[in-house]
Amino acid sequence: MLRTLIIDDEYHIRDTLINMLEMHCPEVKVVGQASGVVSGMEAIKELQPELVLLDIQMKDGTGFDLLYGLPSIDFKVIFVTAYDQYAIQAFRFSAVDYLLKPVNPEQLKEAVTRAENLIHDYFRKQMKVLEENLKSSGSRNKKIILRTTESIHLLEVGQIICCESDNTYTTFHTVEGEMIIVSKTLKEYEEMLTECGFFRVHKSFLINLSHIKRFDRQDGGYIVLTNDLKIPVASRKREEMMGLMEKMAK
Repeated sequence: MLRTLIIDDEYHIRDTLINMLEMHCPEVKVVGQASGVVSGMEAIKELQPELVLLDIQMKDGTGFDLLYGLPSIDFKVIFVTAYDQYAIQAFRFSAVDYLLKPVNPEQLKEAVTRAENLIHDYFRKQMKVLEENLKSSGSRNKKIILRTTESIHLLEVGQIICCESDNTYTTFHTVEGEMIIVSKTLKEYEEMLTECGFFRVHKSFLINLSHIKRFDRQDGGYIVLTNDLKIPVASRKREEMMGLMEKMAK
């Protein structure tokens, strides 16, 4: 059983989470609950949970205040948040599990399953990237975590030249010449990276606009990137691509 602590300053949220866990997550045992940073830290020290469902904005501080106030983090965390879209993007980039209020039971179940398989060293890296992304003022300064079957990669967004689709896998081409393959679809990364200057130029390619060398019109049109990779441009994307390049040239 996964010993679980719920920390949220709203009683009805805690009550709802307990009921959802009882119904959908039989592997979880709720060992306690707390309503804020101070009471949460005390509960963690007393109950030694393996998993904490942690609110972010509470009356006496934030979930981050709680985590940074502990000498060590020997448990897994799922954030429960009502944060705005900008902050949610930071969560997605850092691959930290989060649940938006009101909590969806299926998403809760999926998050608990992922938490069971999470390695503690990985969570520490996630937290570091999340903190940096929340503080970052520019999209190109953001970092993204990419987890492969063998490694955990931390990349600055500006290091990514393009992303290439292979069904349910995505290959990241980097300025260092690496090819990092992750088991997520290109669509997921398109949603994450479009606001950071990326463009889905073809069903199989998402490119970093700042890494374009030129646009060649022959053979239906293709983009040449800074690593000399030639990327086809879908006919329905050609006009939009040209418009973006004109804006960049101004």
